[in-house]
Amino acid sequence: MDVLFEIKRLALFGRVEFTEKALLELEEDGLLESEVIESLVNAQRIDKVIRSRSRSRRSSHEKLYVIKSISYDGTYIYTKGTIVHYAEGDVFYVLVSSKIATIGD
Repeated sequence: MDVLFEIKRLALFGRVEFTEKALLELEEDGLLESEVIESLVNAQRIDKVIRSRSRSRRSSHEKLYVIKSISYDGTYIYTKGTIVHYAEGDVFYVLVSSKIATIGD
């Protein structure tokens, strides 16, 4: 299955979890979790795929997906996350999410 399609599906079905760091970033930028989910659903592509270098990650081969997209109200949002596989189903785990500064902000 195409990874972007899988991430969009997880977002549509409410299978998105946020780290504490991501939640703090949302609060600092005045964003809602729903706006991040909207931007994931609206995404046209994955901008970058990188391997996690964090020692706390589940696997040294864990892929992190960087997505830059807009919410329904036009807010441009940067999101970095990974797909986590649990016995009860997959989840898109948001590690970083913030508003992307634009001219005039």
